[in-house]
Amino acid sequence: MITAIVLIHADAARIPETAQALADLEGVTEVYSCAGDVDLIAMVRVRDHEQIAEVVTGHVNKTAGVLRTTTHIAFKSYSRAEVEAGFSIGE
Repeated sequence: MITAIVLIHADAARIPETAQALADLEGVTEVYSCAGDVDLIAMVRVRDHEQIAEVVTGHVNKTAGVLRTTTHIAFKSYSRAEVEAGFSIGE
């Protein structure tokens, strides 16, 4: 599974509608509205790199209200349980 984090600049007047439209796309698992440098963050999870291109450039970028995107590909995920297990000495 490949995870991409897509930072999205959106039309401020359309953020709720844009977020819902993005969340409805196949391959998009979550969409967060947020404060800061970007308006929305979408998590894309697909099986291969070609699908990232299809989802992001073929669908996310063409969603009404999306003005600009920046995509980051995740190499490895870390969860709290994994980090704590790494420091455990077999209790």
